[in-house]
Amino acid sequence: MRTTRSSTSRSACLPSLLLRGGLTAVGAAAVVGMAAAPALAAGSTTVGPAGDYFSASLSNSATLTVGSVTVTCSVSQSAPSQPLGTNSANQVPTANSNPAGPVTSTINAPTFTNCRTNMPLVNAQVTTSGTWGISAQHGSPSTVSFQIPQGGLEVQTSGLASCHAVTAPDGPASVAGDWTNGNPASTLVFAGDTVPVEVTGGFGCPTAATQGSFSATYQVRNVSTPSSPINITA
Repeated sequence: MRTTRSSTSRSACLPSLLLRGGLTAVGAAAVVGMAAAPALAAGSTTVGPAGDYFSASLSNSATLTVGSVTVTCSVSQSAPSQPLGTNSANQVPTANSNPAGPVTSTINAPTFTNCRTNMPLVNAQVTTSGTWGISAQHGSPSTVSFQIPQGGLEVQTSGLASCHAVTAPDGPASVAGDWTNGNPASTLVFAGDTVPVEVTGGFGCPTAATQGSFSATYQVRNVSTPSSPINITA
């Protein structure tokens, strides 16, 4: 997510925006809420193994940036509900092939914890909610989009500045990442995609900012059958 607001007076609250932009990602991280995005090219897509459940876990850290302020979270994950079979979130659809477009499903909202900001004496807490969508499209590279529900990611800062940021304030928003098949884990990379945000608060809060950017790398693993990786093919 790329943002255009940055100033000393606003910097303390920027972390809020960062986190918001990120999940609408991390989205998290973020790997199982897919929704078709305009950038996804039409074409045959198969996601397998059909019916298996998957998790998406941050492989390093998620970086959320607004202007000159950065929020870094070291833990992010979207995992299926337990016991497996409770619902269809984080499950490859049984109808796992589409000859003319993406394969879509849903994921549990990714969590973001162990977050810090690059500003002294400013803390950030990220909260996610709702059912996230996920859309996989085979290509070169293959892509996966997360659809964040309206208000599905919120960031609250505390300390020198108290700001509240909301992602996708006016309706669902999508962020797309590049997918690489792997074994035992496939990789999903978000590299600075942007998402709409709305910020409220007092002194130091970037209330004029409307976007945030998110970068993160997730490892996607098969929870049902660990020996069978989650892959995207034509």
